Amino acid sequence: MTDQKSGELSPAAQLMAVEVISELLVSSSPHELGAVLTEHLRELTGARTVIVLLHDETRSPGHELLNVSPQRRSAMFTPEELELFCYKRFPELLPLTPDQLDERHPLSAPLRRAGIRSMMRYRLVAAGEIIGLLLLFDLHALHRIEEVNQIIALLSPPIALALKNAIAFRVIEQQALVLERRVEERTAELTEAQALLQVAVDSSPYPIMICDEDGRVLQLSAGWTRLSGYTMADIPTLKDWATASFGEKSPTAMEYLRGLFAIEKTAYNGEWSFNSKDGSTRTWDFQTTPLGRVSKGKRVLLVMATDVTERKKAEEERNRLEAQLLQAQKLESVGRLAGGVAHDFNNMLSVILGHANLALMDLPPGDRLQAGLEEIRKAAERSANLTRQLLAFARKQTISPKLLDLNETVGSMLSMLQRLIGERIELVWKPAPALWSVLIDPSQVDQILANLCVNARDSIKEIGSIVIETANSAVDTERCASEGVSPGDFVRLSIRDTGCGMAPETLAHAFEPFFTTKEVGVGTGLGLATVYGVARQNGGWVDVDSEVGQGTTVSVYLPRHRNKQVHEGGGLPEQPPPSGKETILLVEDESAILNIVTMMLAKQGYQVLPATSPKEAMELARNHRGKISLLITDVIMPEMNGQELAGLLLAGNPELRCLFISGYTADLIAHHGVLDEGVHFVQKPFSIPELAAKVREALA
Repeated sequence: MTDQKSGELSPAAQLMAVEVISELLVSSSPHELGAVLTEHLRELTGARTVIVLLHDETRSPGHELLNVSPQRRSAMFTPEELELFCYKRFPELLPLTPDQLDERHPLSAPLRRAGIRSMMRYRLVAAGEIIGLLLLFDLHALHRIEEVNQIIALLSPPIALALKNAIAFRVIEQQALVLERRVEERTAELTEAQALLQVAVDSSPYPIMICDEDGRVLQLSAGWTRLSGYTMADIPTLKDWATASFGEKSPTAMEYLRGLFAIEKTAYNGEWSFNSKDGSTRTWDFQTTPLGRVSKGKRVLLVMATDVTERKKAEEERNRLEAQLLQAQKLESVGRLAGGVAHDFNNMLSVILGHANLALMDLPPGDRLQAGLEEIRKAAERSANLTRQLLAFARKQTISPKLLDLNETVGSMLSMLQRLIGERIELVWKPAPALWSVLIDPSQVDQILANLCVNARDSIKEIGSIVIETANSAVDTERCASEGVSPGDFVRLSIRDTGCGMAPETLAHAFEPFFTTKEVGVGTGLGLATVYGVARQNGGWVDVDSEVGQGTTVSVYLPRHRNKQVHEGGGLPEQPPPSGKETILLVEDESAILNIVTMMLAKQGYQVLPATSPKEAMELARNHRGKISLLITDVIMPEMNGQELAGLLLAGNPELRCLFISGYTADLIAHHGVLDEGVHFVQKPFSIPELAAKVREALA
């Protein structure tokens, strides 16, 4: 029979049960309990094989084999076959012997294969919950079945309870092991993370600092030390870093840094410029990230930076180049304007100035028209000077450079400059010994000195002084690069005054054409612009140092010229050269200018063959029987320019001399405004003495 009900147990059986229970109390794991149970139950019940199964619905099959006694019979059933013994599969009563089972019953075959002659099955229940199953096979004395039932009835509750407690203890142990393993894994991860962070910070090419709210610097990256020069020994605290890097601004820096420990997420701190250990200034782009209270309960900050020093330098260089480009574009625009205006404007001024000069020459002394004609002549000369200044600023004026000693050139102009600035201002001249030579048109030196001395004079309210000084100056690559010129030796011409000086906002516009702080009608705003244009046209530059109330110093740098030539002074002769009798072919497409120049030349005694076009000029040259000594031609004309005409006429008359006249050459006879060697040129408008001098120079 099977599934026996419990009855009363004899005193002997109860004593044996107590011994079993006492051993159960010292076993804490389910498998240990299984081993104790199977051994004792074999002894108590006389069964050949005892199996203890633990109910577990989370498994498949839904049980756990705790133990089989004896162990050699542990393989008599497969896990799937053991599952057939569970009440969930077959809750009905099982017979005592397998022979009583239907051959089709799933347990029939496994029992016969194992040679089982008898069997008994018992539930192990604790607090209404099925904990496990107890299986007894091959009992030796079937007449003891009632006693066995009593023993199992007595032992099953404490066995079930012991198993339940052991299972709970095992779960706790397993959870403890899992937790311990997780703690070990997490500890290892943290240790590895800390090591990786240490390596990352130590080897990072970027500046990284870790610091706490007490101001201690906990760690610096190699990038921080490499780029700033500071090590942990140099800046153990934030205060040390602020003092070393920011100097007088360190209190402000520290106040800002202390405030960062209150942030809750990454904050961008912007670009900071500071002093590195070697004294150079570096600019870093900072951001800070709070790491929480990870250092002995102290708030910790991660400070990361990107070195943008080179980028800032590149930006400054780009801004400088953009400013230079803008200035060049301004120059180009003004140059186009000046070139267009100069040609037509100078043509008209030539007519006005020429007729005024001729009229003044023909007037008897004291004539009532003389004063009016003088005013016309002066107005025309002032207008011509304004045009020349525009061309100078735009580096479009036509020049004929000479090798000069600025000491000699400036020295010869001192009396004129003193008259220009007036007696109330002292003029001091400080020439440098052994001054290097420069290659420049003497008239441009006049322009520089006149413009700068007039500006200096106007800045001095009452009495004061103007100092003109020369010096040799070797300029390095960095300084020259900022000015866009080649490094080397330069001659410096400085004009220093004790005037009112300029504010920074005024100084920023000092070289702009038509910018002036003078009253309306007092200045044109082209003084410094003209000086700037002259310096740039000759490969130099201009520096201005000015402070309100302290005066202004303008320094013009001109490149040294090493060729040894005879030094020449500037300016035209004060008296016109002798007149002549030669025949001159005059070509000018503007009839008004043709007429006035013809009259001016005739006034000097020359025979003039006037022509209004190159075609007419070539016709006159072919038909003229006498010798034509000089060709005077406008540069810009219809049909062909003056240089082309001169080439054609020279082919038939190699001894012919040429003199070009123009209000604007457009680089036809000059490259970048510098006259080609051997070319004679006179700028419109011109006076009779200027024209007469240039004619004799060309014929010489």
